[in-house]
Amino acid sequence: MHIESLRLKLDGEALASNWRALDRLGGDAQTGAAVKADGYGLGAIKTVDILSNIGCRDFFVAHWQEALALKDHIDPSRLSVLNGILPHDIDIARQLGAKPVINSVSQAERWADAGGGLCDLMIDSGINRLGVAPEELKHRAFAMLDIDICMSHLASADEDSPQNAAQQKLFDAARQNIPARRYSLANSAGISLGQNYHYNLTRPGLSLYGGVPRHELSAHIKPVVRTEAAILQIRNVKSGAHIGYNATFTAQHDMRLAIVALGYADGYLRSFSNKGAFVHNGLKLPVVGRVSMDLTIVDISAACKVDGEQLQEGDWLILDYNLSDSARISGLSQYELLTGLGSRFGKIWKD
Repeated sequence: MHIESLRLKLDGEALASNWRALDRLGGDAQTGAAVKADGYGLGAIKTVDILSNIGCRDFFVAHWQEALALKDHIDPSRLSVLNGILPHDIDIARQLGAKPVINSVSQAERWADAGGGLCDLMIDSGINRLGVAPEELKHRAFAMLDIDICMSHLASADEDSPQNAAQQKLFDAARQNIPARRYSLANSAGISLGQNYHYNLTRPGLSLYGGVPRHELSAHIKPVVRTEAAILQIRNVKSGAHIGYNATFTAQHDMRLAIVALGYADGYLRSFSNKGAFVHNGLKLPVVGRVSMDLTIVDISAACKVDGEQLQEGDWLILDYNLSDSARISGLSQYELLTGLGSRFGKIWKD
């Protein structure tokens, strides 16, 4: 029984197909999966179960509470917590057995003082975010670590930027000072940069879920999520009527409108106002007026001309949410479009 007015239809076969495609493109490297932010908003537990069944063995989350939620679904020794380890994380880290990704000298010392054990290490190769600076790598604290994955993170892999080669060269040099079981640099976009970026393990995220950060991936990646919203009300408006907050849209002719149960609280942000669209029976139906917190207004006049009075309250409209196109229209990144999807969606998986 479905009582929600918003739903995500999720394609498990497409998710598996995307991982297999990225695994092929990664050559001899193993292929992991970033499942942080609740599997980029689509559901980390289901994502992990699907990918584990087809051979994925390494998973990456950001927070320890995310790791805890997956404890019954992943061998903890194959689960990496990217945000590292703060003093208040020690107890849960020891209890859970997942690997902290060490990001600083102080974290290395903290982990060693707590008894050590298997961990990962992040080298900052130029993004200046989390990670150990290359000049710090000779610190004695890192010699005390039992490192599984020595990794770094590309800042501009979705662009043809000289920063990519510069980071790869720096990582290649820096890892000479760090004995580890495996080395990893490439995210989804980085896989497309070629063999020099693959090392022993790749860490795709976005493209698992249908995102295409580089054009080279477009032929390999399938959409995973379809967003649907229920019609709450259908109304007729006359030419000249103002629609939505602040009257940003004025009807130029008589129109038939659907008010749907989707708004910026659900991740459909105001940047789609007067730009976004829904789909019904192959017809594109434009968003009119400003997207509000819980509601969006859709011009269904074209659908009514074709279908007569078929659309009614309770019917579902499909959000036109191609990630690449929606990013271009809204100015948001494909990452934001996925991870911003709110908690009010019912999730329906098709395996």
